[in-house]
Parts: sequence; structure tokens; C-alpha cells
Amino acid sequence: MSLKFDQLPSAIRRRGRLARLGPHEVPALLIPPEGQEDAPPPPMVVWIHGRTACKELDPGRYLRLMRSGMAVCAVDLPGHGERSVPALQESGHVLGVVLQMVSELDDVVHAAVEALGADPERVGLGGMSAGGMVTLARLCRPHRFRAASVEATTGNWRAQAHLPMLKASDAAAIAEADPIEHLDGWREIPLQAFHCRADEWVAFDGQDQFIQALRSRYRDPDAVTFSVFERTGAPNEHAGFGRYSAEVKEEQRLFFEHHLGATGNQP
Repeated sequence: MSLKFDQLPSAIRRRGRLARLGPHEVPALLIPPEGQEDAPPPPMVVWIHGRTACKELDPGRYLRLMRSGMAVCAVDLPGHGERSVPALQESGHVLGVVLQMVSELDDVVHAAVEALGADPERVGLGGMSAGGMVTLARLCRPHRFRAASVEATTGNWRAQAHLPMLKASDAAAIAEADPIEHLDGWREIPLQAFHCRADEWVAFDGQDQFIQALRSRYRDPDAVTFSVFERTGAPNEHAGFGRYSAEVKEEQRLFFEHHLGATGNQP
């Protein structure tokens, strides 16, 4: 397969495979659920990593999902992983990378559902950092996703414009896709979000404003959950959540299991 694939846990290597999905041939890691060979089409979670990472980065997340009866499709962002372009991994290119992934996502999901034999009506979407930005931007347009989970990200892009990742010079492009400016297109689905208040890369206040704006539009504001850590010990208090990493992954597993109707083997 590949060096990164060969370094994944044996349970994923036995069941998973690499693929190129959609007309843009987006690199993906596809993992069918464990012990579901004769069951009805399973739910599926599409996961998008953050900047400078790759789809193979987080096998602990994928193991939890597959053992709970969920198929997994993890994809490489533009310029990352199998389609690496080092320049596109620099913070100043985040906006372009995010917008390209948003445009590719529907074709990727369609192809992954076919490849994994998943239920198209029970698909969850999630991402970390830049992958979370893709998730929130995509959910502001018509879609069929059942639930979503994001980590260390923001739906308030304007609040990041003082940082290189979303330069003020990109104001027009930011405004065109900034989730907080397009909530009229948001459909009321369960959303789970995690953030560290001390995050040095993605401003907590901006994401907090987005979550509050979103909750104000929900008939049931409790369908939007926002778990906040003061400090985690993660580098730059950003991705991974340090000593809370396992806790976040487990909460996410339970969230998707509940909202996608998964019936797996993991207690």
C-alpha cells in the first residue's frame, strides 16, 4: 500500500484500503465496520484532518468508529498526504485548501458510500482544524449529512483574519464562504464541537461566537454541544487535546453512534 498505511494498526490494515475517489481522485482511507459483513448498509463517518497532517494520522479515532459499526472514509486535504504540495501546507494557504476541499466533498462522499456499501442517509461529517472549517462551510449548503463533529476549528473566519491562515487581504473570499455569515443555509442537525480556551492558532472567542449564533437558530439549542477545555497540554493548545485526547475520541464515538444509529461491538 504505502509506508503510512503499513504503519497503521493491524486491525485497520486487515480491513482498510487506500482509494482515489471522485473525478478529482481525492486520496482516501476506506475502512468498513468490524463484524458487519451480513448486516444492512452501515452508517459512515467522513473525517478530514488538519493542516500539515494526513488521513492516516489518527488511527485511534478510526478504530473506535469501525468497532462501533461505522464505516470510515478519511481523506487527504489538497496539498497533503498522498497529494502533498509542501507550499500548500503553509498557513497562508489555508483558505484555498479549505475551499477546494469543500468543492470536492460531495463527489468524495458519493464515491465512498458506493465503495463501502454504506447507507447514504446515515452519513456523519467531521474534521479537525482546517478539516473542521471544511465541515462547517459545507454544512451551510444543502446536504444529506445526519450529524457532524468538529475539533479545534472555527465557523467564524472573519475572527481569524488577523492571522496568516486567513489574511485580511482575502476578505472577499472569506465573506463568500464564512459559515457565520451563511447560517441561513444551515439545516438543524446535531453538531458536536470541541475547543481549548487557550488555543494559540484558532481563536476560542471566534468559535464561541459561532456556536452561540448557531444555537440561537435551533429549535433545540441542546442539539449543539460545545465542550471546552482550559488547557490540555497539546502543542500550542491546538489539535489533539493532549491529555484529553482519548476522552474526546470516545465522546465523538458515542455521538456518532447515537445519531447515526450504529450497532457495533464496542461497549
